[in-house]
Amino acid sequence: MTRLQKGRPSHLNRPYLAVAAAVAVVAGVVAAAPDAKSEEPTPKLSLIAASTSVTLDSWKEDPGVYLDLGTYLTSENGALELKVTRKSYKDPVVAQQILRNGKKTRTRTLPAGLVNDFAGLPDFTQITLTDEAGSTVLEKSETFCPNNASGRVRPDAPANSKYPESCPTNPFTLGSVWGVENGWASNTYAGFYTDPVQLAAGTYTAEINVAEKYRDLFGIADKPQTVKVVVRERSWEDEESAGARGSAKTTASGHSAHAEHDAHAEHSAHARHGAGADTPAPGAVTSGAGPSYNAGHGPYPSAPPALPWAMKRKALGRQALTAAEAGDSPGQTDGSRQAPGARPNAKRPAGKASVPDVPKPDLRSLPAYGITVSDGYEEVPGKDYLAFSANVWNAGPAKLVVDGFRSPGKEVMDAYQYFYDTDGTQVGYTPTGGLEWDPRPGHEHWHFLDFASYRLLTADQKETVRSGKEAFCLANTDAVDYTVKNADWHPGNTDLSTACGQENSISVREVLDVGSGDTYTQDLPGQSFDITDLPNGTYYIQVLANPENRLKETDHSNNSALREVVLGGEKGARTVTVPPHHLVDAN
Repeated sequence: MTRLQKGRPSHLNRPYLAVAAAVAVVAGVVAAAPDAKSEEPTPKLSLIAASTSVTLDSWKEDPGVYLDLGTYLTSENGALELKVTRKSYKDPVVAQQILRNGKKTRTRTLPAGLVNDFAGLPDFTQITLTDEAGSTVLEKSETFCPNNASGRVRPDAPANSKYPESCPTNPFTLGSVWGVENGWASNTYAGFYTDPVQLAAGTYTAEINVAEKYRDLFGIADKPQTVKVVVRERSWEDEESAGARGSAKTTASGHSAHAEHDAHAEHSAHARHGAGADTPAPGAVTSGAGPSYNAGHGPYPSAPPALPWAMKRKALGRQALTAAEAGDSPGQTDGSRQAPGARPNAKRPAGKASVPDVPKPDLRSLPAYGITVSDGYEEVPGKDYLAFSANVWNAGPAKLVVDGFRSPGKEVMDAYQYFYDTDGTQVGYTPTGGLEWDPRPGHEHWHFLDFASYRLLTADQKETVRSGKEAFCLANTDAVDYTVKNADWHPGNTDLSTACGQENSISVREVLDVGSGDTYTQDLPGQSFDITDLPNGTYYIQVLANPENRLKETDHSNNSALREVVLGGEKGARTVTVPPHHLVDAN
């Protein structure tokens, strides 16, 4: 179930398909591609504008204008392709341009320090806005994510862009690929990575150009684009009275116009990605008294604790649970449950289970982030919780495929891991626990049991608290490293809309593709530690993939990641300080 916050009615004033059509029209002015027989072909990049004027809305209830000015970067005579990596969190981010000439490939390393994260090329476009009197009212620069395929600029261009659909913003991303396909255009607008600008209703003139350092680097002509900008003020109340909000037009991606911005910001039911713009300063102290942040998408709700009845189970102790309670209790996330094995009478796939000698997934954990203190739900007054976001990803070389099968009348599905040869043919499977229905708001789907475990360790790395979150709906929410072998640049189930089934499902398939990870953010039930009675001091949040080693992997030694935190304050007003993790400053 995808959750959308109440947002502004629109930051886009036309469907994406219309934009792509406009780009195709403008593309007629783009020069023909140079001779393809050149020994060292390099892409010809151009900045174009789809229209000479745009109309932008500022809503009375939520003032501000998103500067989607309809400007695009086109690539001819080959694709613009960039490979962006870091060896480890101790090493800086390095960007390389990949130049292809038939079967030959040449790599060009871009200047050191040009990029410092994976969100795109920083300060790529420069925008100057003047009012009708000619006075400058705004000057700003924006990051450009090439992975923003907006449409073809000529009819003989490739039918589809091979590059990923967005630039990753998880602070612990390891590798990415950016590109503008040959004969395509990518919108230069930074979208939900930027905040709206405050402009009064009226008419303005925008001049947009590529920054000089990028013009020199990529050979882009110094040809700024000029666009007339009309800002109009609108009101949600007026829209409602006219019946417009209830029938908001649908964009090309299927989102309603008034939810488009927040659909991007939410991005999935259990993962929100940030660009780092609003991240607290390194080592910042946060508490339950203020908002929490997750690498740049603004304030998030504080993380709720496990359900009260689940916490009561925890008080009973693990030994007090019956076998039925420990294995089949739906929604139990108190840290005491264990994933059940396949039961003897369970309905199984046809054929004989086996683990063939074929490539397998490699599950790895990212360090925790989005760390804050929450005071929990009203049902648990006086409690302090340490909330956090966590990601487990698949380094490949094979995808993780888990199917759940439900025997009639049973509350828990039996789970099986499937294996494929290099041609993609299914060649085996093996039992690997189960899946259960989680009825809590924010989840409401089938969770694969025992996929990961969250533990709070003391300074000497001994377990002191275990999180209530130990069951997961697998989804490819984050592009962690698209440079690994067999990485899928276009994974399926990137949100939860189709990935995890309904309460009455008879079977479920959950997949974690190569290169992608599954993030659970700090605002979800169970995504926290009860720290009410813990002494102040240094601790480590451990994110542990495949804790019981039930899933078959290529390597079980790299499943754990630690993140240092320092608890302070007093009961009811606890604080947490999050030191940088090597070169990564995101809390």
